[in-house]
Amino acid sequence: MAEINRFSSRGQRLDKVFLAERLKGAKSYRRIAGYFRSSIFELVGEEIAQIPDVKIVCNSELDARDILVSRAVQEAKLREKWNELSPEAESLLHRDSYRKLYELLRKGNVQVRVVPKDRIFLHGKAGVVELASGQKICFLGSVNETRSAFAANYEILWEDTSSDGVDWVEKEFKALWTESIELPESIIEEVRRLSLREEVTIEKCDDYLLPAAALVESPIYRAGEQLQPWQRSFVVTFLEHRERYGRARLLLADEVGVGKTLSLAASAIVSALLGDGPVLILCPTTLTLQWQVELQDKLGVPSAVWHSSNKTWMDPQGRIIRTRGEEDVARCPYRIAIVSTGLIFQQSKERDILLRTRFGTVVLDEAHKARRKGGFGSNKDDANNLLNFMLQVGHRAKNVLLGTATPIQTEIYELWDLMRILNAGAEFVLGRESQSIWKDWEQAAPVVTGQSLPEGPRQAWEFIRCPLPAGAEHRLYDEVRNALALTEDEFFTTKGYSELPGDIRDAIQDETERNINGLGFFQRQNPIVRHTVLRQRRVLEQMNLLKPILVDVHPDPKKLDFACPGFSFEVGLGLPTNHFFDRAYQAAESFTAELRKRSRAAGFMRTMLLQRICSSFASGLSTAKMLLDKEVLEDDELDGEIAKELSVLTELEQEHLKRIVVELSRPQAVDPKLKAVHYFLTEHKVDGKTWLEQGCIIFSQYYDTAAWVAEELGKALVGEPVAVYAGVGKSRLYSGTEFATVEREQIKRAVKEREIRLVVATDAACEGLNLQTLGTLINVDLPWNPSKLEQRLGRIKRFGQSRDLVDMLNLVYHGTQDEKVYQVLSRRMKDRYNIFGSLPDTIDAEWIEDIEGLEQELDRYWARRNQTQTAFQARYQDSIHPTENRWELCEKVLSRQDFIEKLSEEW
Repeated sequence: MAEINRFSSRGQRLDKVFLAERLKGAKSYRRIAGYFRSSIFELVGEEIAQIPDVKIVCNSELDARDILVSRAVQEAKLREKWNELSPEAESLLHRDSYRKLYELLRKGNVQVRVVPKDRIFLHGKAGVVELASGQKICFLGSVNETRSAFAANYEILWEDTSSDGVDWVEKEFKALWTESIELPESIIEEVRRLSLREEVTIEKCDDYLLPAAALVESPIYRAGEQLQPWQRSFVVTFLEHRERYGRARLLLADEVGVGKTLSLAASAIVSALLGDGPVLILCPTTLTLQWQVELQDKLGVPSAVWHSSNKTWMDPQGRIIRTRGEEDVARCPYRIAIVSTGLIFQQSKERDILLRTRFGTVVLDEAHKARRKGGFGSNKDDANNLLNFMLQVGHRAKNVLLGTATPIQTEIYELWDLMRILNAGAEFVLGRESQSIWKDWEQAAPVVTGQSLPEGPRQAWEFIRCPLPAGAEHRLYDEVRNALALTEDEFFTTKGYSELPGDIRDAIQDETERNINGLGFFQRQNPIVRHTVLRQRRVLEQMNLLKPILVDVHPDPKKLDFACPGFSFEVGLGLPTNHFFDRAYQAAESFTAELRKRSRAAGFMRTMLLQRICSSFASGLSTAKMLLDKEVLEDDELDGEIAKELSVLTELEQEHLKRIVVELSRPQAVDPKLKAVHYFLTEHKVDGKTWLEQGCIIFSQYYDTAAWVAEELGKALVGEPVAVYAGVGKSRLYSGTEFATVEREQIKRAVKEREIRLVVATDAACEGLNLQTLGTLINVDLPWNPSKLEQRLGRIKRFGQSRDLVDMLNLVYHGTQDEKVYQVLSRRMKDRYNIFGSLPDTIDAEWIEDIEGLEQELDRYWARRNQTQTAFQARYQDSIHPTENRWELCEKVLSRQDFIEKLSEEW
């Protein structure tokens, strides 16, 4: 006979009088619960373990749109919610619960699924139990499946034994089960990890386990993400080189968009934890704060940024740490210091002080800026200030790490210059100055690229003996070392070929004549590939480590007939301007022509001024005013001498700048880019949605342009929040005519939760910004370096992007240098998967001076690039193993207190 039984925890223990009793000997259990936590089965673990068929559906933090993306995104969202509780307390207080839960989940009789939060939120709780007798009962109430719910909270519960009641609950359960997804394997593994978690000290942690122990509970892992396999692989390579050679010297040349910053940062952190000494990170001014944010927000590492103008340190919270002046640049309050390369270019006092300091690790980001002077100075082969500094500081650092997607920009010798940096104080890279053939790039480059071979085994020995690599690099080196009884720290031998044992001479001849996969020995074994790590996005996509995403470019460079209501693109690419802009643009050309008569800075200024005026009318106006007011223009390569020349302008130069101000200040000087942006956001549709509905990121090189675009869109798109993502103190949120200053983290969070779908960002804030919830991109201006374009595209063309095809709009003014450069670049955009595949990452300013010669320079670049790609692919494609170095599974965890204390030690 059907009956209803009512239970209240006010008068009785629900766990004792109801749940355990009903589940004892049960055949099946269906449960609509709340959130999935370790305590879900802690009351009835033994009973659950004996039930053949258990299905439980729970809440999650998943958005239904995330479920359309990929399994990886689903797992990241769920892990982020799961990891909200402290792992230290959870493991210590509930270790037994986690162990029992893991055993239940692995046994196979228990299935747990979760529903997306915006589709259904499970507030009502219910269950169906099939008793040992075969009878089914159902129950409803506020009670969740936890100890506190059944034993501590005030809860009520109704039991219904009627077939109608059971059918109704089963129907509800079945509907929710259909809407849900399986509990990810990564969460099950995290349950296991917490059941075994043990804190260890740095001293008791093996060097190769240290990265996992230090970072497994860092913010990036707690947020449900992780360092990618190729990033972890670089850290392992760093440790291998540190062990083999006593110090690590590596160039990280991964393509744009695959995360070099985290690879370099994690290696630097491990170095500091191992006691190598202070870490100095050198990067462009625009990236100093981004480095600090990445270290803190992704890896949980404190660092300090040197404030160039105030001569003070700034901590991760933006607090200023007072100093005595320049001399305290060598007294960083944390293990990791971040200093602008601008200080090095400008021959500052800080530069000289740093050259007297010893370092554990020096990291140079954007390392291609350390180069020969080229067009500046009396001798173009002279090292610029940054290259000169790095060649000296290498002798005072144990480890040197260089990061650039552009190891070769215009000439192959630029790669050898970076190798010279690595070789400074570490002759195992290129060898001894007076002995090594490898140091002469003209002799070595043809051997590296396979264009020529050593003339027999005797000359091959000259390539091998200096430097003589570690035995772990290749069995031939190991055989030579054993035969000559060389110690592990000897990387050179004076022995001539004729002095070698016969079996070693035979081995050299055999090895150097062997061809593997079309590559000779010295293509596979040379200082360049040995000390350079290069991974291509295309290869990572082929390995299923990155998702291939197509890109549609607007206007289509191949069609040249694109028109929109109210305006059209001239000859398909450039927007028509007006005569006010044309006069301002001509004044900019006249200014640099006049400057050329007296200053070597004219070429640099022409590039800079034309790019700024081609960004927007607002940026052109602002730049002219700044030059007239003698305000400092931010640019790392604007060295002291050039800045000094610009501080005193002739009367005619000033007249040209004033003309720019007059013309661009006129009310009739209406910028056509705003109309194009508004049209694409609100009218142009892809997949049945406008670009605004798809979510859009708008990029500019300059804050003046970004702020202007955001302000105007805020007025035009009533009720639509518009975010400006820029440097510290410059990020804003617009709504109508009002705005508020906000932190960048607030913007990132709101975009991630889809509360903001329109972001305007500067290149300064581009690195590290993950905007996969946005599906379209507008370049309101075009940097003349394709690497920056690809970096912008990488903000949305990344892990978690819901669209298989993203759209990119490129805006230039007709008849400008901007359009001429873009016409050349657009003809070489490779395909919809890899649009920048046939473009250099950086275009030399001298190429742009001669547009006609730009095509030839690009051809030369591509030929040089092809010469160096094959060997890197052969060496590193097989070195990435997704199933190895799974730091997220690490059970032995570095004490967070030890971690922070060690990295908070001052220099």
